[in-house]
Amino acid sequence: MPRPAAQPEEGRLASSPFLLALRMRKAARTPVWLMRQAGRYLPEYQELRRGRSMLDVIASAELSARLTLQPLDRFDLDAAVIFSDILPPLRGMGLDVRFDEGSGPSISNPISTTRDIDMLAVPPAEERLGSTLEAIRLVRAELQPRGIPVIGFAGAPFTLASYAIEGGGSKSYAKTKLLMYREPAAWERLMTRLVTVQADYLLAQVRAGASAVQVFDSWAGVALGRADYRRYVLPYNARLFAALSAGGVPAINFSTGTAGYIEDVAEAGGDAVGVDWRLPLDDYWRRIGFQRAVQGNLDPAALLAPWPELSSRADAVMDQAGGRPGHIFNLGHGILPETPPDSVKRLVEHVHERSSQ
Repeated sequence: MPRPAAQPEEGRLASSPFLLALRMRKAARTPVWLMRQAGRYLPEYQELRRGRSMLDVIASAELSARLTLQPLDRFDLDAAVIFSDILPPLRGMGLDVRFDEGSGPSISNPISTTRDIDMLAVPPAEERLGSTLEAIRLVRAELQPRGIPVIGFAGAPFTLASYAIEGGGSKSYAKTKLLMYREPAAWERLMTRLVTVQADYLLAQVRAGASAVQVFDSWAGVALGRADYRRYVLPYNARLFAALSAGGVPAINFSTGTAGYIEDVAEAGGDAVGVDWRLPLDDYWRRIGFQRAVQGNLDPAALLAPWPELSSRADAVMDQAGGRPGHIFNLGHGILPETPPDSVKRLVEHVHERSSQ
């Protein structure tokens, strides 16, 4: 029987610096976790992934859990993020998602007509995404005694819609915009389906043991200006975050490329707003509002720099945070594959040491 979603955290999890920061409470140190902290930069990750596709790993709760725990065995991180991807929910809806080595994800039957939208399934997460939910249970059981929370995640409706329409990555997002502009009623139906699927998935992750969830809107800021964001994205993100409030755990609203309208992103909801590196952290936080937690925002490429440069940039982020409660140290996007693991170790230790003084 899964635990009730709205129950407060108990034991050592209750004093987790990460969860305290999300709730705008003072913590013993600035919490650190890093997007894609379980990834190709780790030799042990490459060893476990050898000969296995992304879908093979995601389909195995045990493998997903092992990959999730790898960075926690190396680094003093304040949270684990479940190893998965944002695209598996699209598979459950009837799209043929593939992960081709070296070329990224692709969809062989992308949405091309309004009928395609109406044919999309809306299955419960437990039916099609059970391996990820079980992986969360396994990781929670391992980390709860250590007081380390597990983060669940999912893609935002626009980012998933774009993948589903474009069939993969895009430079112009022309097909997506064409549907938005020409078929606004169909766009409404598509985004409503995606909100339903993603809310159900994220709440299922909470019931499985996730202590917080993050919504990744990776493409909206790359594809859209402010007016289109407010018209075609914000209402659906707002519905999603409103639905997540039933889970009783903090939700992080993360996007990239949205510096020009971060206020609109924040308006959509979330207990914390994750920001990229394109503006100083204090500029972002001022515009979001200091009553809300903020996550970020070191440039991932800084981890490739010599230590004096890396530590200086990390210090700048912490100086901009100003010691306020509610700052979660993270990157402005995921760890790059060529990142030296030792740089990650030194960064985590440096943030903890400086913030504990």
